[in-house]
Amino acid sequence: MNIVLINPPHTAIGSRVPDDHLPPLGLLAIGGPLIDSGHAVRLVDAEFGPMPLSSLVDDALSGDPDFVLIGHSGSTSAHPTALSIAGMIKARAPGVIVIYGGVFPTYHWRDILTETNVFDFIVRGEGEATLTALVEAIEMRQPLASVAGIAYRDDLGRPAATQPAMTIGDLDAYRVGWELIDHRRYSYWGGKRAVVMQFSRGCPHLCNYCGQRGFWTRWRHRDPVKFAREIAWLHRQHGVELINLADENPTSSKKAWRAFLDAMIAENVPVLIVGSTRADDIVRDADILDLYRKAGVIRWLLGMENTDEETLSLIRKGGSTKSDREAIRLLRQHGILSMATWVAGFEDETLSDLWRGFRQLLAYDPDQIQALYVTPHRWTPFFRIARDRKVIQKDVRLWDYKHQVMHMTRLKPWMLFFAVKLIEVAVQSRPKALARILFHPDPVQRHSMRWYTKMGRRVWFREVWGFLVTDRRVTGGPTLAEFWGAPQDTEEESMIVRRQPRKPTAPVIEGQGLAKERRLAG
Repeated sequence: MNIVLINPPHTAIGSRVPDDHLPPLGLLAIGGPLIDSGHAVRLVDAEFGPMPLSSLVDDALSGDPDFVLIGHSGSTSAHPTALSIAGMIKARAPGVIVIYGGVFPTYHWRDILTETNVFDFIVRGEGEATLTALVEAIEMRQPLASVAGIAYRDDLGRPAATQPAMTIGDLDAYRVGWELIDHRRYSYWGGKRAVVMQFSRGCPHLCNYCGQRGFWTRWRHRDPVKFAREIAWLHRQHGVELINLADENPTSSKKAWRAFLDAMIAENVPVLIVGSTRADDIVRDADILDLYRKAGVIRWLLGMENTDEETLSLIRKGGSTKSDREAIRLLRQHGILSMATWVAGFEDETLSDLWRGFRQLLAYDPDQIQALYVTPHRWTPFFRIARDRKVIQKDVRLWDYKHQVMHMTRLKPWMLFFAVKLIEVAVQSRPKALARILFHPDPVQRHSMRWYTKMGRRVWFREVWGFLVTDRRVTGGPTLAEFWGAPQDTEEESMIVRRQPRKPTAPVIEGQGLAKERRLAG
């Protein structure tokens, strides 16, 4: 079959401001299995330019495809664009089968299939096995009910879904279709040839606001040696210089992560690695952080979310301000940059709370910060907590964590916005931060900090312009539940856990049981 994969142009500031673009890993991940199944597959990446939608559709339909697959990593804010693309394709080529996948359509499949007929099928959860099975079922005219993990309209035009698919037990069983991209076009970190990869999927922790944990259902990892070997191959074959890990929590298993670090060191390739993890894991790994740096790890984004212990408890973060501070100190000691994410917009915050958060950030002394706004997802437990809060931003394209979307009890939107912008400036321009940017002894880190500062400055001004001029907020808007629909946390897990064969149990050594309890509670 002739299949086209479409990566829609994203409207988010983070996609439009930087000169660098990363390849769409999700589409490449399903492209590889489709190619291996004998299909002709082509990628249209509209992020470059960005490509006008009319040109994108012309390109996608130029080879008379049988299937068009649309997906984007920022699937909530990208949904309006994906909807427009699908509508244009159906208007031009009604016979083309349009399939939609990603986190947002996985959970909003009922609404999407009810409101529009431009999508023929929606893939729910991981797509590698499901999509291949769906294409084969359509090609061989097999019953659709035999394909787990899809949604479609039945013979009466009603939204229907098959049973959830099983999680992929062996992540190495499906390869990424790297041949679908020209590696010379993709870069990050100020022009370094780069790709996005996943060592693991999912997260074992229970943060109630996370929109990714339930999508992957459970934490799994790739074979550490095979993963390191693939990175080395990308460097030697395609000149890749930087790996951006898309994992929610790649370091969950110290044993598996240590094996990967050892394998990377053995490969001896000059590849930089950036990603995100938990501060608790960094503190846990204090004895092997030297291996992080030797393996190429240059920066970790630490999901701290907030500096207030009460708020951390509300969102079930499971960390502490003490471990956050210690993680940053340890990373700096071992030559690894730290980026602290800080989330504002919780309902009852005051200017005093923001001031306290600012002082805490200064005490943390991170190399970089990323300020975000609370953005609830309908399928998370946090949505149920916030269901009655008023929506102030009805443009779904702006539900990207960089825009305020919910009403606050004690702060007007302009008060929160300018407080956050001032905090960003103050933290990034403090003397310690400026000294590192200008005089850091490591030229690689000096380059990266200068690049991030340059991008951050451009994003900062774009955000101010958007808030004052282009973005439109509403007063007296609907509640979250009225805007998105009823909470879906009872169906948060998108797939069925594939049970592994039970291994003989070993005697529990004193102390191991306590460590396990802490992990489960974390």
